[in-house]
Amino acid sequence: MAVLCMKALLIALVIICQLSTFLRCGMGNSELSWWDSEISAAKNDLKHNCLPYLADPPLSCEDLQGSGSLDTICFLNQTVTLKNDACIAGIGDLYLFSNISLVCPIAGCSIIVNILGNFRLGESASISCGTLILQAANAYLEDKSALSTTGLGGTPPPQTSGTPSGLDGAGGGHGGRGACCVGDTGKDQEDIWGGDVYAWSLLCTPWSYGSRGGSTSLDGDFGGGGGGRVNITVETLLEVNGMIDADGGSGKSEGGGGSGGSVVVRARLLNGTGNISASGGSGRAGGGGGRVAIECISHKDVNIFVHGGDSFACPANAGAAGTRFDIIPQSLIVNNHNKTTLTDTPLFDFPTHPLWRSFVVESHAKAVVPLLWSRVQVRGQISLAHWGTLSFGLYHFPSSEFELVADEIMMKASIIKVYGDLKLTVNMLLMWNSVLQIDGGEDALVSTSTLEASNLLFLRERSVIRSNSNLGVHGQGMLKLFGAGDMIWAQRLYLSLFYNIYVGAGAILEAPPEEKFGHEVSMLHCDGSCPEEMISPPEDCILNASLPFTLQICRVDDLSIEGYVVGSVVHVQRVRTVTIKSGGLVSASGLGCREGIGRGGSSSTGAGGGGGHGGRGGQGVFKGSSAAGGVKYGDKTLPCELGSGGGNSTSGQTRGGGVIVMGSLDYPLSSVDIFGRLKADGEGFVSTMLTGDEVGGLGGGSGGSILLFLQTLTLRNGSKLSSVGGDGGLVGGGGGAGGRVHFHWANIATGQDFVPLAKVNGLIKTRGGKGAGMGLEGEEGTITGKKCPSGLYGVFCVECPIGTYKNESGSDVLLCKHCSRPKLPQRAAYVYVRGGATQHNCPYQCTSQKYLMPNCYTPLEELVYSLGGPWLFALLLSGLMVVLALVLSIARMKLVGGDDFGGPTPTPQSAQIDHSFPFLESLNEVLETNRVEESKSHVYRMYFMGRNSFSEPWHLPRSPPDQIMDLVYEDAFIRFSREINALAAYQWWEGSVHNILSILAYPVSWSWQQWRRKNKFQYLREYVRSEYDHSCLRSCRSRALYEGLKVASSPDLTLGYIDVFLGGDEKRPDLPPRLLQRFPMVIAFGGDGTYMASYYLHSDNLLTSLLGQAVPATMWYRMVSGLNAHLRAARRGQLRKTLLPVINWLESHANPSLCLQGIRVDMAWFHATASGYYQLGLVINAADQIPGDQSIPDGSRWHQYNRSNSFQTDEQSSLLDTQWQTNNHCAPWNTSNRRLSGGIIAPVTLSTLEDTKDFLFPLSLLLRNARPIGRQALVGLIISILLLADITLTLLALLQFYSISLDAFLVVLLVLPLASFLPFPAGINALFSHGPRRAAGLARMYNLWNITSLANTFVALIYGFFHYKVKLSSMSFVNLYSWNFSSEENNWWIIPVALLVCKCVQAYMVDLHIANLEIQDRTVYLEDPLKFWES
Repeated sequence: MAVLCMKALLIALVIICQLSTFLRCGMGNSELSWWDSEISAAKNDLKHNCLPYLADPPLSCEDLQGSGSLDTICFLNQTVTLKNDACIAGIGDLYLFSNISLVCPIAGCSIIVNILGNFRLGESASISCGTLILQAANAYLEDKSALSTTGLGGTPPPQTSGTPSGLDGAGGGHGGRGACCVGDTGKDQEDIWGGDVYAWSLLCTPWSYGSRGGSTSLDGDFGGGGGGRVNITVETLLEVNGMIDADGGSGKSEGGGGSGGSVVVRARLLNGTGNISASGGSGRAGGGGGRVAIECISHKDVNIFVHGGDSFACPANAGAAGTRFDIIPQSLIVNNHNKTTLTDTPLFDFPTHPLWRSFVVESHAKAVVPLLWSRVQVRGQISLAHWGTLSFGLYHFPSSEFELVADEIMMKASIIKVYGDLKLTVNMLLMWNSVLQIDGGEDALVSTSTLEASNLLFLRERSVIRSNSNLGVHGQGMLKLFGAGDMIWAQRLYLSLFYNIYVGAGAILEAPPEEKFGHEVSMLHCDGSCPEEMISPPEDCILNASLPFTLQICRVDDLSIEGYVVGSVVHVQRVRTVTIKSGGLVSASGLGCREGIGRGGSSSTGAGGGGGHGGRGGQGVFKGSSAAGGVKYGDKTLPCELGSGGGNSTSGQTRGGGVIVMGSLDYPLSSVDIFGRLKADGEGFVSTMLTGDEVGGLGGGSGGSILLFLQTLTLRNGSKLSSVGGDGGLVGGGGGAGGRVHFHWANIATGQDFVPLAKVNGLIKTRGGKGAGMGLEGEEGTITGKKCPSGLYGVFCVECPIGTYKNESGSDVLLCKHCSRPKLPQRAAYVYVRGGATQHNCPYQCTSQKYLMPNCYTPLEELVYSLGGPWLFALLLSGLMVVLALVLSIARMKLVGGDDFGGPTPTPQSAQIDHSFPFLESLNEVLETNRVEESKSHVYRMYFMGRNSFSEPWHLPRSPPDQIMDLVYEDAFIRFSREINALAAYQWWEGSVHNILSILAYPVSWSWQQWRRKNKFQYLREYVRSEYDHSCLRSCRSRALYEGLKVASSPDLTLGYIDVFLGGDEKRPDLPPRLLQRFPMVIAFGGDGTYMASYYLHSDNLLTSLLGQAVPATMWYRMVSGLNAHLRAARRGQLRKTLLPVINWLESHANPSLCLQGIRVDMAWFHATASGYYQLGLVINAADQIPGDQSIPDGSRWHQYNRSNSFQTDEQSSLLDTQWQTNNHCAPWNTSNRRLSGGIIAPVTLSTLEDTKDFLFPLSLLLRNARPIGRQALVGLIISILLLADITLTLLALLQFYSISLDAFLVVLLVLPLASFLPFPAGINALFSHGPRRAAGLARMYNLWNITSLANTFVALIYGFFHYKVKLSSMSFVNLYSWNFSSEENNWWIIPVALLVCKCVQAYMVDLHIANLEIQDRTVYLEDPLKFWES
């Protein structure tokens, strides 16, 4: 009794264990722990018993001919064949050695292995039977080992049809149907199969045998056996490197393959490189796959197969795939291992609670849900890949309804077929080279399917969604067709609720599909009516078969089209922006009515007239018979009618264009941007319409309607918007009329809020189609826009042209009338008004910003006319300048004192006068000075060669002069000369700065040169005074005291010299030489003959003291004053002309008196340099000597210096000297025979005097040293007036050019930086300076600035000439007002020319002012020599 109770308890525990496994199909990972503990407890209670599978006692290790014990470890080392069911149980381990088999070859035979230890199957070892149950702690299947029930299945469950009937040799069915290879039975291969499926309810705990395959003969059962059953339960690790299989048996060529059996594997860990299989067997027709259930936490590398068997009679139709169910991830997988099949794997009710997490159909598996209504719902992903197929409903009964719900559907090279209506709800639908096909059956026009992808719907790599019924595609994310071949088409297609729809290049949205279905939808509205829903559609965007649209896109933020959108009636509703990119197309062309109210007529000869719509269709003419074109119909303000077909002919009939509506009255589009094409053209004749019995030509279809409710439109270059009529047939067909295009603008802003509604760079066409032969062309269609408010006109509501206004509503350009203003200023023109002008008194603006409103005057004219006009302005300005000049003159007299020198003023003999230049002293200002002490030791004055400039610095000759040859060491003097010349040379950068300043500001360059000259002179003087050791002198005393050599210069620093003195220890009675012994004596002129440094005789006290030995000092000073007064006018570039009065003055005034004192003076040149520069000066001789025979200190003959540019030859010099002697009235003295390096300048030799002119020579006409005229107060007043006029005209000129442009202003002002303004402060400074000498120097600088500013004036003239004359003469006749020259264009030159004249007069007056300051004794210009000397 106790034993029976124990057995009953064990049976109950096993039943509970199996029930828990079944319930676990719907549980997650978190629910497994409790069941695992229950299984473990059941195993411990079973101990080593085999109930409920077998009641017989278990076999021992000895019974199996093994060694060891099942309670410890049992080794099987030889093959064992069993004849009955067997149970092996124990608490130890079981190990089958390599190549050992445990076999029970009887179909349905069971082997149960129930051990608490480990199970190991050695290499190539196997256990084979009909039912195999294995329970162990761990199980290891080594390489090539097998746990097999292939073909040993027992009897399938009752009331199943897994084994096929008949003698077709079909495959058995189980998890998938068996294949059936048919011959010429008239049946489709997809409509027949072998054995059917069963045990769907045991999907997660399969425990059914596979079915046997069919036979081809009654004489024998040639079908393969069904697969057996395998149940493996392992607590921890199941390592499979061999095989676990329950495959169907092979039927070979005479029978069908058996179907796969059942495999259940439970383990915590499953890994290895082996296979688990419940595949169908091969045969004439392959058996279907079995069922596999896997319950593992971790699964790695083990291959699992449930594919159908191969069909020898029909290789393309293998058995259908079975099912594999992963219990823990709750995933159903249907995989046919890439075996092609036409046989289905039926799937029945999917669980609703809990839901499966994934569903996979792949590798040519063909799953079908063969129910009239079904809901397939999973929590995760539905995946179809590698040509997997999932079908819903039956092909011959497409009236079912299906729901497909998942988080994601991913299709890669796969197919979903729906026969009936589909409601698909997913977050993401991703398709790669896949097809979703919906067949609505006979009621396709009313059948409706919906696809809802809340996040993403992607079609890539030629993926297609197609339906022959109504299809709605909804979502809240993005719909994207990536490229060529991607397509969505349906009889009616509604796309809605996406935030973005993108149609890639080559992708297609189409409704209705032209290639398969007719255009019944478009035929519904061919009566010429315009349904109200076209203008104001419903807001819900729900697919409604009663609406007139064939393709609607609704409630989308952005629509981007790079591919094709094609439909009969295309409607875009509640979309923010539409972009048709380059290559993109939105088309309703040829998808309108075949007939319609505008259909073209037909003639008796078959010629067809063109369809009418926006205009009349073209008349068809053939063989004298004509067919009228269709009539004009529809509303051009809100067109929404389909185009009409052309007239019939024997070859068919053309269609009119369809309708494209974007936006609605209540919800216009924000923007439409078109790079590609938008068209609703009528269908024209094509060659494919020709037939063999052609009589007359087809009439072309009329264009359809394009109605755009929008805010802005952009038609890019190359874009096209058209509703063109179709062309007529080849033999007399008339062209279709153009359609209608209307732009219904929303919220047309006016006034300052106006923004352009359209940017049109593309084409908009509504032309009629061309007629053929005698056929006529169709009339033009219409292009209209919403009525424009005031100020705007045209289709696109643009502003009325400048100069016109519009004050009423409408679009006709004739409503824009010309503005009428009583007086428009000459320089004014009507201007653009934002939003267009709405009043007749249109606003205007000056033609340039330089003119000032309201009279369009320049700033200068505004100033002039505000003061009463040009004449009054000139009068006021002149008066003001005179008054200011008087004020300046009075202030100058108060501050500086009177300076009107009307004649000579006696000077007390005790007065101290500075005799330095440039202030020229008169005889009355000369004070005799005695320098006897210094003159007693003076030996010789040695002049520097050169003018002390950057290009011609001072330098001494290399050899000492003859006069000091006995006083110096020659070699030491040569070194001294070399050192002095090196010190006197300038640095390169000093000359560079001077050159730059000469270009930018010449007066500054002069100041820079004088500063560098002063520094150079001071340096030379200090060097000789304190640094040089006087080693060249022979006198010891001079070397010791540093007193033998002294450096000095003229006040303007152009002439330098070194005086040589005796040291006192020479002890020579002939030294120093007396005056007569020094003859001929050279005295060089200071200055260089320029305006800033004119020639003058620099007679210092030492020279005066020396000459005092022969000439009284007063006479010498008077002669110097007269000579310097005349030398002022001598200037480089005109020496031949300007030196002649000086030479004549010497002969007429100086020499007659000096000869009475025993001396005479002659003009000469000497110290010529290699660059061509030479010094001018006087040569003093005794009166009894002939100039031609005189000698000079260097011992050379009085002849022209022999150089490349010498003045004359020696013969010429002797001849001229003789002539000069003959004309000389002084009795010459005889002296020693010394010669001079240079030449006498006499009137007869002036023509040979070398003199060059530089490019600035013309300025010498303005900058010149004039003779004084007196009246200094008047001259000062005139200069004050001119100075004020200069600054005034300068400001006016700058104001004038500023009115031209800022560039012109800056050019005139800065061509020489600020040179226009600097004359004024320089002039004020000169006028208000104390002392004639200082005032004269500042006046010269003022005049230099004045002449420098002429460059700015000339630039103003040149700029004005090119601006006003050259530019205006090259203008086209575009702006007529530009040819109405105002006073500015005619009289622009007045101010620059007046400024030029003012500066020239100013320069002349400043020259007079300087002459008055520098020569206060005008008696030096007396022509009578006696009066000259008497004064």
